Amino acid sequence: MDVLINVFVALHIIGIAALLGGFLTQMKAMGEGTARLGPAMLHGALTMLVTGVVLVGLNQADDQAVNNIKIGVKLAILVVILGLVYVKRDEERVDKAVFGAVGGLTMANIFIATLWT
Repeated sequence: MDVLINVFVALHIIGIAALLGGFLTQMKAMGEGTARLGPAMLHGALTMLVTGVVLVGLNQADDQAVNNIKIGVKLAILVVILGLVYVKRDEERVDKAVFGAVGGLTMANIFIATLWT
């Protein structure tokens, strides 16, 4: 079971890398007002959602303690990110505030995952 959990943790990290990487590569474009939310960001957010749900299930099936409040907060943030990315994915230019919110919420999700014990 540990190997399976670790595989999904790796996939979860790949998802967050796609989402955050898509944001970071567009930072200069955000400053110029030409940033867009690319497909990698949408796929990264979807990967995070699916692998996160699977990880919660696998950890509970393995009788490991799961902090449901932490998971709920992370899920709520991810749903907001996913909603923003999904709605704005086809626009040529995304408002700086929306693009910044996606990046800020992504980083908040990372800090919640690593610092909330």
